[in-house]
Amino acid sequence: MGGIDKRLAPLGGRPLLIRTLEAIAGPPVVAQVVLVMDSGPALEAIRAQLPAKVAAVVAGGPHRGASVEAGFRALEAVHGGTIDEDRVVLIHDGARPLVSAQLIEVVATGAAEHGAAIPLVAVADTVRRVRDGVVGDIVDRTDLMAAQTPQAARAGLLKRAFRAFPSSGRDRFTDEAALLMACTIRVHPVPGDPVNLKVTLPDDLARVDAVLASRAPVRVGHGVDTHPFGPGEGLRLGGIEIPGAPRLHGHSDGDVALHAIADALLGAAALGDLGRLFPADHRTPRGADSSTLVEVVIGRLAEAGWDVDGVDLTITGVRPHLGPHLDAIQARIAALLGIPTWAVGVKASTGNLEGGPGAGRSMAASATVTVRSRSGLSAGDHSTERADREAVAS
Repeated sequence: MGGIDKRLAPLGGRPLLIRTLEAIAGPPVVAQVVLVMDSGPALEAIRAQLPAKVAAVVAGGPHRGASVEAGFRALEAVHGGTIDEDRVVLIHDGARPLVSAQLIEVVATGAAEHGAAIPLVAVADTVRRVRDGVVGDIVDRTDLMAAQTPQAARAGLLKRAFRAFPSSGRDRFTDEAALLMACTIRVHPVPGDPVNLKVTLPDDLARVDAVLASRAPVRVGHGVDTHPFGPGEGLRLGGIEIPGAPRLHGHSDGDVALHAIADALLGAAALGDLGRLFPADHRTPRGADSSTLVEVVIGRLAEAGWDVDGVDLTITGVRPHLGPHLDAIQARIAALLGIPTWAVGVKASTGNLEGGPGAGRSMAASATVTVRSRSGLSAGDHSTERADREAVAS
């Protein structure tokens, strides 16, 4: 991963491992989660973001098998020293943040009914043998399947496998299914999910990020604002100054374009409106740059987990002539919102010469915005079954 700890790699503004933990802990069917992770800077960087269901964090071992047992023993400690033998335990890779609630339920149900379960997906590509740099025969992939996580088993079967193979003899098993099958325990196959990608290479991050973006809920907001012209010059519009044009009157700089955008953003995220955020008696100095107000609004959206996708702005008025300034307004708004210029539409209208804007006494603006949730989860992603499963994430 180019020297970057992939567990901390950002996905939609949050570390990959936090995304994974949120996904595995999200469904109500999962009661508690143990994170297997060594102490150090990486853990401290995410500790404050751990989901509430993370009941313990325990250091891993020299190989996967030892780490899984360490997580299992930590779960036992959480339960007072033992876990009911029929209780289902899921083991999940920390590098698979796209695991769905549906897959978790399918795997857990398979283990509850059959003792152990593993999700598998068909191998789509042609598989060939290569020996000493020479391409050989095609491998019949009829019976080939790619294994995923979470894998699951009843607690009693996992304990039996741990007893049969001490930690030092478990390094040859690359997953829990292999360990269980070595103990003659049948592992039930269940359909995996092709979207349940594992992040191994840098390009995998981009693929996962794209999936998260496609899943994220999108909201639309609309805002309008009007200000009369006042005495003096120094028009502020869309975050830029237009010299020689009359100034708009208002408590701040009267920038109708930025006010409309700010109101639209707050509305899209259900965070109120500009009047409530900055009431008339607010300490904001008279004539304040509205760019500062927009920056505060963007901060509020970020705290609530929303990113700006795009803006469509219409400015209405007969003066001044805005054509020469639209590109600069577009660039300034894009910079303020942290989005590309192609995601910002800016139009000017005379309002058919009606009302205050049409008569040249005022200017108006209307803005429509789209914002996207950083969570990547929709309201229907989580099941409502009773919580009777445990999870170990490593």
